[in-house]
Amino acid sequence: MRTGIASAEAATFAANRAQGAVRFGVHRKDGTTRRGDLHESGSLRVRFPSPEDDGLSAMFVNTAGGIAGGDRFEIAIAAGEGARLTLTTAAAEKVYRAPGAAARLDIALKVADGAHLSWLPQETILFDRARIHRRFDIDLAEGASLLLCESVVFGRAAMGETMRHGEFVDRWRMRRGGRLVFAETIRLDGEIGEKLARPAVAGGGCAIGTALIVPGDEALVARIREASDGFGGEVGISAWNGFAMARFCAQDAARLRADMMAVLGRASLVPLPRLWLN
Repeated sequence: MRTGIASAEAATFAANRAQGAVRFGVHRKDGTTRRGDLHESGSLRVRFPSPEDDGLSAMFVNTAGGIAGGDRFEIAIAAGEGARLTLTTAAAEKVYRAPGAAARLDIALKVADGAHLSWLPQETILFDRARIHRRFDIDLAEGASLLLCESVVFGRAAMGETMRHGEFVDRWRMRRGGRLVFAETIRLDGEIGEKLARPAVAGGGCAIGTALIVPGDEALVARIREASDGFGGEVGISAWNGFAMARFCAQDAARLRADMMAVLGRASLVPLPRLWLN
């Protein structure tokens, strides 16, 4: 009897998982970036709130109110030649505890010659016992440019909440001109709180972030390092293979965001989304 009840509960849980997908492309026409065909399904939506001179801004909305175990989300964006697109989220994305399978988020970004894409979502907040697998597949033409910034916060320090246990798997692959130039997989699982306390991991910090800047060189690295005296957390920056990368680690989300804004302000002429400034 217990086996039957457990099977029924598992089936109910699986049937109630959120799914969502957004796919669209943008192209340049008459000196302006315009949206092409748009596909939306499930609880994931995208809105285009702010007209710009020659670019386009988009904002993702998850009507499910967060991400829970077993949820599945897919995003695929393509920027055509000469287009300019900035993407963000309406709010910080919350990932809740997962008693079963991990949530999955798959993101594919394609940027053509002369196009620029800024991927600037607000923070991803992981609650205790959250489980999520995230994947980025980035395909850049040789003449494309990219500003991609992601931040993850383990628990909500302002609410006295910490993440002690869970799973976070983050897989990034970036190709430029068809050639793999960056590949990384980060995996934190089990007693995450204990691991973050280790000096070689986060030294007690609960907020981490990464920024990819393409193109990037040593001159950009030097320009960003000029702001190092004002950083509230730890920031490392380096350049290789024609792009730059900044790593962030801070004691809380507020300090992490302030450091990211300082770096991005020096790294790109693209203005930050207004939601970042609230």
